[in-house]
Formats: sequence, C-alpha cells, structure tokens
Amino acid sequence: MLSERRLEVLRAIVQDYVGTEEPVGSKALTERHNLQVSPATVRNDMAVLEDEGYIAQPHTSAGRIPTDKGYRLFVDKLAGVKPLSPPERRAIQNFLEGAVDLDDVVGRTVRLLAQLTRQVAVVQYPSLTRSTVRHVELLSLAPARLMLVLITDTGRVEQRLIDCQEPIGDSALADLRARLNSRVVGERFTEVPSLVQDLPDAFEGADRGTVSTVLATLLESLVEETEERLIIGGTSNLTRFGHDFPLTIRPVLEALEEQVVLLKLLGEAKDPGMTVRIGHENAHEGLSSTSVVSVGYGSGDEAVAKLGVVGPTRMDYPGTMGAVRAVARYVGQILAES
Repeated sequence: MLSERRLEVLRAIVQDYVGTEEPVGSKALTERHNLQVSPATVRNDMAVLEDEGYIAQPHTSAGRIPTDKGYRLFVDKLAGVKPLSPPERRAIQNFLEGAVDLDDVVGRTVRLLAQLTRQVAVVQYPSLTRSTVRHVELLSLAPARLMLVLITDTGRVEQRLIDCQEPIGDSALADLRARLNSRVVGERFTEVPSLVQDLPDAFEGADRGTVSTVLATLLESLVEETEERLIIGGTSNLTRFGHDFPLTIRPVLEALEEQVVLLKLLGEAKDPGMTVRIGHENAHEGLSSTSVVSVGYGSGDEAVAKLGVVGPTRMDYPGTMGAVRAVARYVGQILAES
C-alpha cells in the first residue's frame, strides 16, 4: 500500500501529464502543487513509485509519466467524479429533450458524448431482453392484412405486417387488442410467451387461426436481434491524440469497426455501475493504448443498455467519468418520460 503522501504525488503526476502532455519532473511538481515536502522528498517518492511500476521514464529526461498501473490506482482512489457546471447540465438536458424518437435519442446521445469528452463515443440501443411492453397496437390494413406495432418501455418500436388466412372483423380485432394489452403491458418480454399461450382458446373457431398467427408474429418480434445494435461517433477525435498511440492509431480504428469488440468493451448491460478499463485491461490488442469509460442507462432502476467513451490512457478521468454518468442519467430520464 502506498502512503497518502505518495498517492498525492501520483495524483499530481497524472494531473500534470494529462494537462501538459509532457513528462513530469520533481521540480515542476513542487512548484505547481502544494505537496508541503522538499523536492528531495518528492524525488524519493517518485523513485519508489517508479520501482513499484506506477510511473515510468519514457526517455532520458528527468520527467516521468503514469503507467497503466498508475492510472488504475489514480482512478480507484478518486474521491469523486468532476461535477458538470449548471450550464453544461442545462445544455445536455435541452439537447436530449429535443429528440423525437429512440433513434433520435441514441443519435443525439452519441454526438453529445463525443462533444463533451472529445473522445470516441459509443451508445448501445436498449436491449429487448431487458425491456417491458408498453403497448401493443393492431391495425387493419385490409380484410386479411394487419399491422402489429410493439412499443417498449424504452421507446423502441417494432413493426410487423401480418397476412392472415381469413379476414378478421373489427370487433374481434378490438377484442384481441384489448386482451393482449391486458395481459402483457408492463411485463418483461421474457414473460410474454407464457402469458399469451392460451389466448386463442378465448376466441370463436373462425378467428382462432388468425389469433394464433398474430401471436406467432408477436413472439417473433420479441426475439432479440442476433447482433445488438450500437452507434459510434467522434472517431475523428482520435486524430488529436496521435502522439498518445505508440505506433499508429490504425489498430484502434480497426478495433472500433468491430461491433463485437465494442459490445465486449461496454460490458454487460445488467451491470449498471461505472466501469473504467485502462490500457492492457482491454482484451483486444488494438485497444491496449486506450481507456474505456462506460456506464449503464435505463428508464428505471435497472440498466437496459450501456454507453461510454474510448480514448487514450492519457485521459481526464474525473471529467470523462462525470460527463458519461451525467449523460446516462439524462438519457434514462428521457426514456422514462417518453
């Protein structure tokens, strides 16, 4: 365990390196920070930090830079994330509240995150498997053709066309719509099949086949797409950090093109807490020089998806974590109110 004084020296090194992009020396630390110890003591503390792998000397200069291990300890010992200013919070709220549907919410969120953090933003669409039914609508398009519209609690809308073997009358269609909604509204998608399985028995023989066809289509629409959807924005921000990547940003860009890699980076949506993966903690080799900050968002107490940012390990962690958390909270509020 490091002493509190050496932790303070490590914090100062991280803050200065993130702010200046230059290796940090003991003289600069004592001049910029109120460490209340002599430069000689700071040099000794830096030697211990280097021996234990928290900082490293990139070249023959006297300066040191944090390692992945140093950033990890800095993040783990953070007293709190940097709060957003009232104007920043109002700007987030106003920007997101203008969204007209779920696609617009996700699109605005990814642009906003990229602008706030000046990193690459990644936003996952709400998962159907963690959603509940808000409403099922059945519309008659022709005597034997229907449209089924499924609306989730997160604002996701699924539409399906249904060609029935027999026409269904208006009264039977209204009855089916009412019975369906009474059984499934507010229920988890995973519970719906068992809740509707005996519904055809409530109808006359002539309509029973149509009801079964409608239910089959409904259950198909509940099945999650094989590849969960996500959207990425702000990739051009990486060009600002060219010197932060040892060789080239190409491996980073290639990794960001793989949806499966991004989904693994964000982590399981059922874990709503803040996750920070630093450098070599990212399993994908192309992302070993990056850090990923992600958090869950949802319309209630449970997360339905994740959002986050990817950037170089030389990152303003308190500010980035504060922005990611604030945006996730506002997105959750908008989904709950939509």
